[in-house]
Amino acid sequence: MSAARAALQGGPGLIPARAGVGLRFRHHQAVLEARPAIAWFEVHTENYMGGGSAPGYLDAIRRDYPISLHGVGLSLGSADGLDAAHLARVCEVVQRVEPGLVSEHLSWSVASGTYLADLLPLPLTDEALGIVCCHVDQVQNALKRRILVENPSTYLRFQHATIPEWTFLAEVAQRTGCGLLCDVNNIFVSASNHGWDALTYLDALPPSAIGEIHLAGHSVRQLDEGKTLRIDDHGSRVAPAVWTLYEAALRRFGSVPTLIEWDTDVPALDVLMEEAAIAEAALEIQRNDSLCTDAR
Repeated sequence: MSAARAALQGGPGLIPARAGVGLRFRHHQAVLEARPAIAWFEVHTENYMGGGSAPGYLDAIRRDYPISLHGVGLSLGSADGLDAAHLARVCEVVQRVEPGLVSEHLSWSVASGTYLADLLPLPLTDEALGIVCCHVDQVQNALKRRILVENPSTYLRFQHATIPEWTFLAEVAQRTGCGLLCDVNNIFVSASNHGWDALTYLDALPPSAIGEIHLAGHSVRQLDEGKTLRIDDHGSRVAPAVWTLYEAALRRFGSVPTLIEWDTDVPALDVLMEEAAIAEAALEIQRNDSLCTDAR
């Protein structure tokens, strides 16, 4: 592991450059009973802020598996500023769980104190870039560690946007020192919806900043006049074209911790393990290719 990659993994339970799965509530008991052969788990930070049984399950599971925290509520792009109370709760979860990675989305979801039930796209402008960088700095200072920022899946673009999304992300990483979470499915979905070239997007991201990769399924809707819209719903297996793009990402970035996400119509844990096995096989090929290159 390079020094730059190691620096992105700030917790004591380092996340290995192997395939993990998103841990959902319905799988808590199955994981504790079966102890599946999976390298690591990722959970949504906000699901473990309250009481009930969830924090106890996570405390038990993290004794045997590295854990990554993936936030959905910080609203890094909100013009209203970060919610200080929410950030404090994130800090508490990070301190308790001691995750190997902490990540958030390039999006906004809060307006005038109201939380909206979605991760909304940003107008990619210099003003928005300044807001996001300020908030990333604020979060990293509060957590006393680097975070990863995930690229979004989008279905519209703002007419007054002036910065390509891939350039925007690279600039956030450059200005703040944060890492990037490269969601390959999101790149495929957005590229398909907007007519972008997915490989151009990948090539514009700095390899040293990539700390994690996400893979998930998406759905396809047929619109009027023969148009197609892809929806990032995390409700199915990874599409063949996304697996192909993932292989290209590994060739560019090297072996990176890779997560299988599944959030709607969540299947049995065995199905997620099957998807993780495909990612693990691709990671093994990349590791072997790197060894051959180094030996030359």
